Amino acid sequence: MRGVVFSGDRKLELLEFPDPTPGVGEVVLEMKASGICGSDLHIYRAAKDGPGLGLKGIETAGPIIRGHEPCGVVAAVGPGVSEKEARIGDRVMVHHYWGCTVCPQCRSGWSQLCENQTPQVYGINAHGGHAPYMKVPARTLVPLPEELSFAAGAAISCGTGTSYAALRRMNLNGGDTIAVFGQGPVGLAATQIAAAMGARVIALDLNAERLSKARELGAEVTINSSSEEPIAAIRALTRGKGADLALEAAGSAQARIAAIRATRIWGTVCFVGAGGQVTIDVGPDLMQRQLTVFGSWTFSTVGQAQCARFAVDRKLAVDAIFTHRWTREEAAEAYRIADGQSSGKGVIMS
Repeated sequence: MRGVVFSGDRKLELLEFPDPTPGVGEVVLEMKASGICGSDLHIYRAAKDGPGLGLKGIETAGPIIRGHEPCGVVAAVGPGVSEKEARIGDRVMVHHYWGCTVCPQCRSGWSQLCENQTPQVYGINAHGGHAPYMKVPARTLVPLPEELSFAAGAAISCGTGTSYAALRRMNLNGGDTIAVFGQGPVGLAATQIAAAMGARVIALDLNAERLSKARELGAEVTINSSSEEPIAAIRALTRGKGADLALEAAGSAQARIAAIRATRIWGTVCFVGAGGQVTIDVGPDLMQRQLTVFGSWTFSTVGQAQCARFAVDRKLAVDAIFTHRWTREEAAEAYRIADGQSSGKGVIMS
């Protein structure tokens, strides 16, 4: 089979790999959809191929098939996998982390927080979903409801699931006004989900196309931060008080500072944008306004399943997040478009 490999400096190629065979406790999936994530771009842009995602201690040996938003059908089952875990033909998503399996974090579905070893991250330091087949432990599988498409499953497997988990931690409710900074794939998903939860959503970005998409997905108000000062604009929309909640999905210091300063006294701010640093004035920015500020990193297996069920129950058009669908043979163009960061989300379909 041929899989997509990053070769460094914004280049990629399709390389030949053996078709995978499941070992004990493993399954092989026939891939149906594999999303393109903004965090993939850190590796794609690097001068040479590397693990990316800011995870310490990750090492890779040989070329890695990329794609950490996999969704497909179980094609083969290895020894020791029970029918309750996986059967041939099951429609599944993948929780794209695998740890020691025995520490408290792994046992609660948070393998990315493994206390005993650096986790495997499929598509980062272990083969991912940009190929016809993918081998994973059966315990990484999360059922994909029949009502959802494979593309929707790929979105939930990272970006949409990340947004859902962050909003749940923020205790968002229908009486809240939330400002979502950055309308890339994760920010757009947050806008869509927050609107479905009944909140008033203010969406911010520098790009008019992404703001137009945010309005389609439920934003009540959009702010182009290239032409409007975001803090003043948000305060004008909230009778001078500021937003109840702010979610930062841009990964920039400017957006993080603006999110903090545009949130009301006793408000909550969540960072989900990957990487970078920010410097704040602890007194006036945090303590003297009684803010709660935290970071949220992806989701657990339980949270991934809950996100899928939420999408079904609310009849959420998760697929609407995608602006581009590609084949593996079109991967070079797919990542070139994604690298421009001016459109919505892309997905590689099989």
